[in-house]
Amino acid sequence: MFNNINYLKKGNEKQKRAYEAIEVLGVMEQLSEYDPTLCGTLPIEIDIADSDLDIIMEVHDLQQFEKAITELYHDKENFQIKRRIMRGIPVVKANFLFFGFEFELFGQPQPVEKQNAYLHMLIEHALIMESPHVKADVITLKQQGFKTEAAFCKVLGLDFEDPYESLLTYGKKRGFI
Repeated sequence: MFNNINYLKKGNEKQKRAYEAIEVLGVMEQLSEYDPTLCGTLPIEIDIADSDLDIIMEVHDLQQFEKAITELYHDKENFQIKRRIMRGIPVVKANFLFFGFEFELFGQPQPVEKQNAYLHMLIEHALIMESPHVKADVITLKQQGFKTEAAFCKVLGLDFEDPYESLLTYGKKRGFI
């Protein structure tokens, strides 16, 4: 469902603007070899005013990916690129502003469908489909400064110590992933 951004064309006004921004930028075509997938809050309509567009990718040659990202987007407003280790996995992350959106391009050496951002989105989407009232509660918490995963954990009464892991564990137990 989320592997193709065409669903955004029929979404709310912000989703339509996001679709246009992604298309004008050309990121899905330019980086197609990395299986770019839009994740996060916008696809499942729990975004708030300052939510970014998270595009995750499967990248095995981080040096080449970093070079490609820099060549393609270095001229975009507030462009930054970083390499780091997240949960024991090396990643490259680039951020910049374009067409009124903050973009975050994220690459790591594992399939998109196994990356936490994608798994969290699937769990969150399943929860919203199952209990639509959750959506408003999460958005309210996000507007109060909660990160998405922490907001879901609060609504669900889950452990806050590591909301990212708590949400994954919950999603597995419920059969969402």
